[in-house]
Amino acid sequence: MATETVTSTDVSTETGNWKAGVAGGLVGGLVFGAMMSAMTPGVLRMAIPAMYGIEGPAGALGWAIHMSHGAVIGLGFAAVAGLRPDLGGSIGAGLGVGAGYGLLVWVALAVVAMPIWLGAVGFPGAPPLPNVGVESLVGHVVYGAVLGGVYAATTD
Repeated sequence: MATETVTSTDVSTETGNWKAGVAGGLVGGLVFGAMMSAMTPGVLRMAIPAMYGIEGPAGALGWAIHMSHGAVIGLGFAAVAGLRPDLGGSIGAGLGVGAGYGLLVWVALAVVAMPIWLGAVGFPGAPPLPNVGVESLVGHVVYGAVLGGVYAATTD
């Protein structure tokens, strides 16, 4: 008589902890948005809405779009962090990796993509390419650090 042995294996196709990424992105977006409101309020009221064809002062929409960006960029962080599962084990590592991620986001999106995008939609206040600004750099690095810290603190 033959016997069969059945073994089950859990296989995950997920990369990173997406919920922790979204949570970190939202908290980081809130902190960065507060900084922008104090340092460069026109970005939230005018430039960010203009990227989507919204004219005039549109502070509430600017905030909503900014927070959406924060959540999506947080998902990207979760995907990257999923390549190093030990990231969730240390808040210090999360802060450092997050700050580095914020720097990369600043270069790719604020320095390069945003001026091209705003120029393409005809926004009269489009910044020059490259758009290198200290306030933006600091804001993105703080965003990334908060994102990484929240990610590390809340990941499974």
